[in-house]
Amino acid sequence: MNKYTAGYTRNNYEPLSEKEERIGKAIVEAAYRVHKELGPGLLEKVYEVCFCHELRKMGLHVKRQIDIPIIYDGIKFDEGLRLDVLVEDLVISELKAVDQVNPVWEAQIISHLKLTDLRLGYLINFNVPLIKSGIRRFIL
Repeated sequence: MNKYTAGYTRNNYEPLSEKEERIGKAIVEAAYRVHKELGPGLLEKVYEVCFCHELRKMGLHVKRQIDIPIIYDGIKFDEGLRLDVLVEDLVISELKAVDQVNPVWEAQIISHLKLTDLRLGYLINFNVPLIKSGIRRFIL
């Protein structure tokens, strides 16, 4: 566990807002519902579509496959990064369907949070026997 995971909040930051916490709970609930219905072993895109459907059923605004521009040397480059799911323009979810989570993906979600000035993100791997072992929460 490092300082970016498991609910860690640096002392110089405010706690997460009630809205961020509410969205976070909805994300975990949506992941649970999708995994309970579909189980492991499918393609990431299948989980993404169903995950977003569950969030929308909860009344949340969801965007998929969002491009994040990069600003380098004072120039904006649109060929930046892409995040999987953005919920209520406030919380990022990166979805995977793999046997083993690569540490690079943890760095990726931290980078996404920094580049978007958002504070809460989830890395969710659906290819696990129990979904609770596939969910990682990141706070900046």
